[in-house]
Amino acid sequence: MTQEPLASSRTARTRLRREEIVTTAARTFADRGYAHVGMRDIADAVGIRGASLYHHFAAKEEILYAVCLTVTREPCEENLPLLDAAGTPARRTAMLVRAHLRHLYRRRVEHLVGLHEMASLSPEHRAEIDGHRRYYQRRVRDVITAGMRSGEFTVPDAQLATFGVLDMLNGFSGWFRDDRGLSLDDVVEGYVELVVGRMLGARGALD
Repeated sequence: MTQEPLASSRTARTRLRREEIVTTAARTFADRGYAHVGMRDIADAVGIRGASLYHHFAAKEEILYAVCLTVTREPCEENLPLLDAAGTPARRTAMLVRAHLRHLYRRRVEHLVGLHEMASLSPEHRAEIDGHRRYYQRRVRDVITAGMRSGEFTVPDAQLATFGVLDMLNGFSGWFRDDRGLSLDDVVEGYVELVVGRMLGARGALD
């Protein structure tokens, strides 16, 4: 094996280990509260030595920051490209709603930790997280504005509609459970109709 594949393999292993640490830490923060969890607790939960944990993260706050990035920067990278796709503003908004909810489903614990523990971030990290959130809001507002201009959306104020839409979508992580007899697919499509068809006033097919 040449040096390049070896380096690539090490990079992949490091990335996977960091993801495991972040996911496990999020569950631990959610169960016990950020203030009551130490680096040793996180290392034990992951099943690694403390020194190995410090190889990836220098402090607990850095782990919390990484958790918060999964629900701010990550959706910017994964969801927002859908708004640049072909199609009407209503169809692109529908695609975003689906992606947003499925991302929240996958990152439910991280989202709840971010909501409750954001104040524990350093000012610099908090500013970056807020920047990702504002950018996401701005892109959603832009597509709603486009829909208003095209006549698809009937809301009177794009900014107010943006806050309403995102608040409704983000509330999904607080109540949805797999054991409540509701299909994720059905809930996602129900939200598309509620958000795009009812709140924004679009009519017609949204698939």
